[in-house]
Amino acid sequence: METIIVQLPGTTQWGAQETGSPELIHLGPGDIADFGRGGAGVRIVLTDPGISRRAGQLEAAGDYWRLSNFSRSVSYVVENLEGAGEYLTVAPGRLGAPVPFEFSRVVLPALSGTATFKVFAPQHAYLGEQSVPGGGEQTVHPFALDPTSKYFLVLVALCEPRLRDPSDSALPGVGQIVERLRPLESCRDLTRSAVNYHIDYLAFAKLRLDLGEETTTAGDGGRTGAKRTRLASVALRFGLVGEEHLSLLPPRGAARLTDPQEARA
Repeated sequence: METIIVQLPGTTQWGAQETGSPELIHLGPGDIADFGRGGAGVRIVLTDPGISRRAGQLEAAGDYWRLSNFSRSVSYVVENLEGAGEYLTVAPGRLGAPVPFEFSRVVLPALSGTATFKVFAPQHAYLGEQSVPGGGEQTVHPFALDPTSKYFLVLVALCEPRLRDPSDSALPGVGQIVERLRPLESCRDLTRSAVNYHIDYLAFAKLRLDLGEETTTAGDGGRTGAKRTRLASVALRFGLVGEEHLSLLPPRGAARLTDPQEARA
């Protein structure tokens, strides 16, 4: 099972098919991946002449990852994509700096401004129940979800109709999820593409759904609908979301669209 997933520069979709040059790199405990302008062994290529050929290295470790900065003069920044401007700085020459964020963007200074790539740690562990002293090795939860994250809000909004009425088979579209969450301070800038991104992250990284031909034989709308249906089904079946999580959503009736086009799923 992978510890981290690296999204290579220039890619935007979680569900994109891998070709000769994979858009996603999956790393398990102990695996490493070098990043830089290019050269032998560099897997994460940042095409800017201001970046060293071998600028640094990622190492997957347990349920988090480490970053090494091979530069002798330039610091790198790791941004928390779920935080309000939270980041950490990795000084020149620093080896194995631990990164605690689940959603990260690595930023390197470059001649063109900055060069970036994203790193995700979907196996972050969260306390689910009291561990028994002397009870042996800790059990790893197969669905490690962070209830403070935006992707969890998206999942709750997706499951809301069925949580309120189990007989309701309708699921909200992407635009409706945007409208539902926008009143929250943390979601004021939420967009359709961001919701789609969180849905892909939940489907492919967190819940590791096998959608099979549902995502390869249908059109774009069919793929999105299949993912939303399977996500809601698995989340409700295994109790990943419940009525107690509805309090995370804004009061019903508070949502207002800023663009009528946003309502279309």
